[in-house]
Amino acid sequence: PTMRTSTHLAAILLTALLVPCVASAQISDQILAERVSTSIHKYGRLTMFDDVTITVKNRTVTLTGRVTTPLKHDEIGARVAKIDGIRTLVNDIGVLPASSLDDGLRRKLAGAIYGNATFWRYSEMTEPPIHIIVENAHVTLTGIVNDIGEKTLAAALAQVNGVMSVKNELRIYKE
Repeated sequence: PTMRTSTHLAAILLTALLVPCVASAQISDQILAERVSTSIHKYGRLTMFDDVTITVKNRTVTLTGRVTTPLKHDEIGARVAKIDGIRTLVNDIGVLPASSLDDGLRRKLAGAIYGNATFWRYSEMTEPPIHIIVENAHVTLTGIVNDIGEKTLAAALAQVNGVMSVKNELRIYKE
């Protein structure tokens, strides 16, 4: 090949290498958020006792919420870090303190809420939509329910013996 041909081939190869970088640089925050959400939902260790919130602004992904073990915090961060197009990842997921008292309350709360006929259909879902976060006997309900009646009922059912307080952060579907 002549010098001109090899320069041309080098330019084509360089362009081929740069195109994916340019494409990921142009990714919208919404698409990036969807990719992060999909990655987190495919993570098999999250339960109704964990809650992760995703915020994306200018391709900076911020993860917040609470999980029950340090392993979940680390593995979720590692999964998300592999997603192409992220400029910066901020993993601010908190780890709930290990507590047998809180573990017992989690089981009681899950039984009280998902054992209620109103929420039976939710309990059978792969990812139940009501998340029960327990920290030092203080409860925060997160996730999504169908209406204000379900939101109110879930908070009332969370008032089990041993719970110090209930914070109701449930959102209503399509809100």
